Amino acid sequence: MPFDASTDLDSLIARALAEDVATGDVTTLATIPAERAATATFLVKEDGVLAGCRVAERVFEKVDASLAVTWTAADGDRVAAGMRVGTVTGAARSVLTGERLALNLMQRMSGIATATRRMVDAARTTSLATEILDTRKTVPGLRLLDKEAVRLGGGTNHRVGLYDMVLIKDNHIEAAGGLEAALRAAHAYLDAHDLALEIEVEVRTLDEVDRLVALIDGGLRVDRALLDNMVVRYAEDAFDTTMLAEAVERIAGRTATEASGNVTLASVAQIAATGVTHISSGALTHSVRALDISLKVGLD
Repeated sequence: MPFDASTDLDSLIARALAEDVATGDVTTLATIPAERAATATFLVKEDGVLAGCRVAERVFEKVDASLAVTWTAADGDRVAAGMRVGTVTGAARSVLTGERLALNLMQRMSGIATATRRMVDAARTTSLATEILDTRKTVPGLRLLDKEAVRLGGGTNHRVGLYDMVLIKDNHIEAAGGLEAALRAAHAYLDAHDLALEIEVEVRTLDEVDRLVALIDGGLRVDRALLDNMVVRYAEDAFDTTMLAEAVERIAGRTATEASGNVTLASVAQIAATGVTHISSGALTHSVRALDISLKVGLD
């Protein structure tokens, strides 16, 4: 999933600066002399994975192209509390005006990267092959940054939007008149529009798994089966993956498999142990806790 830094990122930052700064940072303009210079240091206050350095750098560039940003750590690096990971030097007014936006984006991205890395590491305790995926449960307007942060944390991006993959879910199946009808219609649409897109199909029961297997054996291409809510939580940190394991066994490698639902840091290793090829978690982006990073300003 490419991120076009020259267009997507610039337009995102422009909108965010317009929202935050608008006609001017009146506090900074009122209190800081125009000629005053400063150096501000990025300080990480908790262990995690760093993400958003290039985004923060672009924020300061848009605020004032004369600002100099340097880094002693890079996007994707593991960082520890107390680490100083970079500096921004130049006009104090410009540093203060860009501070909040740069930190907001960097903290959110680092929080997502950290959560992803923890889940990837947990899954690898039982399966080195299972990939951790994100979802479309992102903040509107920030999806590309959210997904970039997932990659920096060691995860894999699912579809970007509704346009780059066919994902037939339960409501599509119901509205289309059944699983077979929906799948055949999807193939006909892709053929008619000369689209080379992957097809994923959601199944929620073992009966639905058997029906999907029969359709695959009958010659209908399915690139991935979404095994939804087949993990049952029966206590705070206790999960039953019996149904998911049975679904993976019945599919028997005919197509890739994706587990979704009740995916947590506590459950992901047990889910990965079923042999499922992908695990998707909306929690990586929809309820992320920002990593604590500050920007400490000092006068030159």
